[in-house]
Amino acid sequence: MLKFTTTAALTLALVPLAGCTTMNDANADVAPATTTVGGATMYPSRTIVENAVNSSDHTTLVAAVQAAGLVETLSGPGPFTVFAPSIAAYAKLPAGTVDTLLQPANLETRQGVLTYHVVPGRVTASELLAMIEAGGGQARLTTVQGGQLTASVMGGRVMLTDAKGGMAHVTQADVMQSNGVIHVTDAVSLPG
Repeated sequence: MLKFTTTAALTLALVPLAGCTTMNDANADVAPATTTVGGATMYPSRTIVENAVNSSDHTTLVAAVQAAGLVETLSGPGPFTVFAPSIAAYAKLPAGTVDTLLQPANLETRQGVLTYHVVPGRVTASELLAMIEAGGGQARLTTVQGGQLTASVMGGRVMLTDAKGGMAHVTQADVMQSNGVIHVTDAVSLPG
């Protein structure tokens, strides 16, 4: 019964991802399509940073990446998988949290939080769902920061659970970049 439940949940999880661009063997020779995030077109020929700076949904994330000195890294060849919190996700944090993180004295903490949202390699939605199924309903992702995010399916959506037990849902998957992929999330994940 558990296998059926996991399979059924993963099938339901594909519904919100059905309109996303994915790269698999069947269409490996087809260029990924552009998509819109935060009112801006995301071009698969551009880097994570080149696209993110144009998204009105990611102004806080971009400011934090710039303040953390991570622009060069996320503009590099990668590949990277970025679970990118939207501006609304940052707004859910307690008042003053973002301002505190952006202070020069908090560089190490800021870098830790940001790199906790980055996984080495390009992990598409279909690959992540396969990892979740292979893991019996969970996939543990080791982040660049060194901590782990646990991916599962909840309510038909991919959910990330952070080290503190916080949950973030993927709201837009497979925003393909030249050096990786972005999955937009509705919450900021926090390392332990």
